Amino acid sequence: MPAPDIVLGDVEITRVIEWSGPVRTVRFIIPDSDEETWRRNEDWLAPDFWTPADDAYHCRVQTWVLRSEGRTILVDTGVGDGRDRPQAPQFAHLHTGFPARLRAAGVEPEDVDVVVNTHIHYDHVGWNTEWRDGQWVPAFPNATYLVPRADHRYFDPAGPGPGGGRPPRDDHERIRWEGIKLVFEDSIAPVERAGQMVLWEGSHRIDGNLLLEAAPGHTPGSSVLTLRSGTDRAVFVGDMLHSPVQLLEPGWNSCFCDDPRLAARTRRAYLARAAELRELVVPAHWPGHGAAELRREGDGFAVAEWAGFPRD
Repeated sequence: MPAPDIVLGDVEITRVIEWSGPVRTVRFIIPDSDEETWRRNEDWLAPDFWTPADDAYHCRVQTWVLRSEGRTILVDTGVGDGRDRPQAPQFAHLHTGFPARLRAAGVEPEDVDVVVNTHIHYDHVGWNTEWRDGQWVPAFPNATYLVPRADHRYFDPAGPGPGGGRPPRDDHERIRWEGIKLVFEDSIAPVERAGQMVLWEGSHRIDGNLLLEAAPGHTPGSSVLTLRSGTDRAVFVGDMLHSPVQLLEPGWNSCFCDDPRLAARTRRAYLARAAELRELVVPAHWPGHGAAELRREGDGFAVAEWAGFPRD
């Protein structure tokens, strides 16, 4: 089995990248951020997270593989191949070779015991399923899929969330709702029908090292996965952070946050805890070293030390 990227206590952590590249611009993704802040911090934000010449935001779609207490756990499952994604044409009908990369990391589909979806967005649930025999079926036949109940309720097309029975106000909203329905139908509903889904709320203990905790704001059910093993600490924060520029001003949300005020409060609270407890903060989409320990700096935070994950 290939060596893990890093080991924290008794937990081995490997990063498996599905997709990497530019997406829009940094101030489209983080609309509250200002050009002066980006320019002032260019020495460490570029080139991993930002290209100053064209203002491009750099993104990775990746899965974190955790080996803990004899089990294999996947944190988020990317976009997936062959999906209709009208709300994100850049990620429609991909063919990334992700399953081969997962196998190269020593993970066969049958080996996966637990899949964690930090929230239900298309780029976090895609490889929950695969197309086989004319239908979408769970990609990991032996896994329990842990899905936040609040997100399941919100994104279920039959529920009270987006769509909610009223007609869309414009084409943008129509495309978004159509995309949400497709994500649920191809990446969530097949797992539920197979009896492999567990809906949780509040918190959910996976094992002695790993605890899921509610962290709402980005979506109603957004969550974080906290790792505590021996003296080591980490927190997998999903889309709480799209860019490290948000460390400088935790009130800056991404354009994808459903409840901006709540997202900002949640972000600040978890970053404060991470700095105090020296937790390694592991976002879903950071390129470069992919994660960092933090320290307080004024009203915000700064990188105290980058993680040991390979940059490529």
